[in-house]
Amino acid sequence: MISVEVKNLVKNYGSTEAVKGVSFTVNSGEIFGLIGPNGAGKTTALRVVSTLLQITSGSVNILGIDLRKKPDEIRKLISYLPEDAGAYKNLTGRAYLRFIANFFEKNTQEIVSLGIEIANLGDKIDDKVDTYSKGMKRRLLVGRALMINPKLAILDEPTSGLDVISAQEIRKIIKNTAMRGTAVLLSSHNMLEVEYLCDRIALIAEGKIVEEGKPKFLMDKYSANNIEEVFVQVVK
Repeated sequence: MISVEVKNLVKNYGSTEAVKGVSFTVNSGEIFGLIGPNGAGKTTALRVVSTLLQITSGSVNILGIDLRKKPDEIRKLISYLPEDAGAYKNLTGRAYLRFIANFFEKNTQEIVSLGIEIANLGDKIDDKVDTYSKGMKRRLLVGRALMINPKLAILDEPTSGLDVISAQEIRKIIKNTAMRGTAVLLSSHNMLEVEYLCDRIALIAEGKIVEEGKPKFLMDKYSANNIEEVFVQVVK
């Protein structure tokens, strides 16, 4: 089942065209990677899909709902984790999750319990956020993003700056979330991560998708040993 359908998406900033007619779909339970060099337009595209930026032209439909017509309905179905997301440092991890859970028309305690389970911080969940390492903060934020069981999770650089162990734990969380039926749209500069996580990927350069497919298909097509080599050949 298609969860996300993006058609001919264009996003302009004044006279600058950041996204130039991008089209792709994401299925339920699928992890779809939108990857490209800095300034390629991937984060702009994610922000449009997450309703934070208005569409210049084209369309975005999530579970058949037109984002331009019903953005408030879309926001009830999605969760967005930006690369530079932060948490309230004077709250404990538990209090932060409870604060966020109160914005949703669901069982608050169930949401918080799932967030705690996803973050997997043990007793540290009751420590203040400002005592957390970067990896612990990111795990808390991933818990916050996924605890509502969104129909679509939009994750921008979910493991950016993390050590190997913390990054691996977050990748497992993302995999498990997709297995529960959530569509995942993510961006990452870590090509090995993309290769491991994503069912399909789209390479974006200068605001346009220049290649798309399953990682194995693309590696075979470009006679590459990994997605990093595909990436270099396509965008150079």
